Amino acid sequence: MANSDFRQHKITLCTDCRFTGEPCQPGADLLAKLNRSVAALGRPLDRDFSIAGTVAMTACTRPCTIAFQATGKATYLFGGISPEEDIDDLVSFAAACAEGQAFDAFPRRALDLNGKSLARIPAALLVSEETAGRFQ
Repeated sequence: MANSDFRQHKITLCTDCRFTGEPCQPGADLLAKLNRSVAALGRPLDRDFSIAGTVAMTACTRPCTIAFQATGKATYLFGGISPEEDIDDLVSFAAACAEGQAFDAFPRRALDLNGKSLARIPAALLVSEETAGRFQ
């Protein structure tokens, strides 16, 4: 049975500073802008994406930090994001994710967000006991 509240894609932003113990205002601003932008675009973005803040993504030398995650896909981590300058690129990246575009088909600039890429973490390969001996 499908859960109607299930969101296939998740965007997580750092919104609390581990050093100060205070909210990170640029992260909170980015969270609000991203929520408004995604909601304004409507389907499929507003239904496919969960957007949330979290405490300390530990990329403190490159605030604001944002991660794009999806079931069975690589995770992308970006840092040094400007809530003012990068919102269009972030929304375009999210739209491409929602449309199921292969990341290797993206222009390098789009994947890198103008040099702000921190990491590409490959999708996890979960192996059950039943198939454990089949992977090398």
